[in-house]
Amino acid sequence: MHWTVAASFINKSKTETWLTPYVPGTRHQFDFVPRAEPLQKWHDRKSAMTGLKDWHLYWQQGMEAIKATQGGIITVFPQPAVVVGMQQRLLGKRIPVIAWLFNVGSCYPGIRQWLSKVSLEQIDCFVVHTRQEREMYNQWLGIPIERFEFVPYQSPEIPITDQENTTDPFIVSLGSAHRDFSTLFQAVEKLNIPTVVASGKTALQGYSIPQNVTTPFGIQTQECRRLAQQARISIVPLLPNPLTTAGGQITIVEAMRMGRAIIASRCHGAQDYIEHGKTGLLVEPRSVDDLMQAIEMLWNDSALRDRLGVAAKSYATDNFSDEAVGISLGKILDRVADKAGMS
Repeated sequence: MHWTVAASFINKSKTETWLTPYVPGTRHQFDFVPRAEPLQKWHDRKSAMTGLKDWHLYWQQGMEAIKATQGGIITVFPQPAVVVGMQQRLLGKRIPVIAWLFNVGSCYPGIRQWLSKVSLEQIDCFVVHTRQEREMYNQWLGIPIERFEFVPYQSPEIPITDQENTTDPFIVSLGSAHRDFSTLFQAVEKLNIPTVVASGKTALQGYSIPQNVTTPFGIQTQECRRLAQQARISIVPLLPNPLTTAGGQITIVEAMRMGRAIIASRCHGAQDYIEHGKTGLLVEPRSVDDLMQAIEMLWNDSALRDRLGVAAKSYATDNFSDEAVGISLGKILDRVADKAGMS
C-alpha cells in the first residue's frame, strides 16, 4: 500500500526517511510531503500554543498530503493529524490515516476539545508513547480506546563521542516539557552538587537559580548529548498533572541509548520506559527528600551507575531503536491497510 508521510520535522531543506526503511517486507511504499519551513525548536518557542502562521503551514502540508496520496497518510505530531482530519471532512473524502507521535501536551476543554473531536473522529489509528495517554485521549475525544496504540518513542543509535567527566563531575538535566525544576533546584542546592540544566528560557522563567547550577541556553542537540555523556547522572524531574500528557520520553530514551544512569520522577512520562532499580531510578514526584536520596546513592556508587547504564542501553536497543519500532509501525500499517481493503 502507498503511504504519504506528513512529518512536522521534515521540510524542504531537510529530507529524512524517518522510520520507513525499518518497516519489514515490501507491502508498503512511502513518499514524503515536506513542511514549507523548518519547525521551530521547542526550547525556543515563547508559547506552548501553536500560532496562526504555523497552522497555515500545517494546513498547506496537509492539503499536499491529501493530493499526493495514492493510499493512506501518516502524520507525525498532532497538528498534521488535526488538519488532515479537518480537510478530509471538508472535502468529503475518506482516506486511511495513522497519527504517529500523537502527544497534544494538554487536554483543554471547551472549543479546543470540540474542534479536536470534530477533526480527529475519523483517524484510523493514533500512536501514543505512554500507556496512560490511551485512556486520557479516549476520555477527552470520545474516540474508542482501541484506536489508540502505545508504541515506545524511538531513537536511532547515538554515537558515543565523550566520556564521563571524572575530574569535575556534575549532574545534567535536559529538556523543558512538564519539568519540575523547583524540586530539582531545591535538591541539588541542598546537596551542593554542580548541576547543568539545559532548557529553554521560558521553562526556567521565574525560578531562582542556585549558585551551583548553570543554565546554558540555545545549545544544539549535539551539545546536549555531549553534556549527557559527560555527566555523572542524568535527571528528568517531571510534574504529575492529570490535565497534561506525558513529557520527558525523548530525554529518557536518548539517555538510555547512550547508556547513562538516569533518575526520573515516577510519572507516566517515565514509568513506561524505566524499570526502577534495573534500568534507572524512579522517585516520587515533588519529593525533595526522595530525589536527594536517589542522587546521593548514585553519585557515590560508581558500580550502581555502571550497572544501570549498561542495562538501560541494552533495554533501549531492544525496545526503543528504529529497528524495533519499525516492526511495530509495519504491524499497524498492515492492520489499517487490511481494514481499508488495500493491498
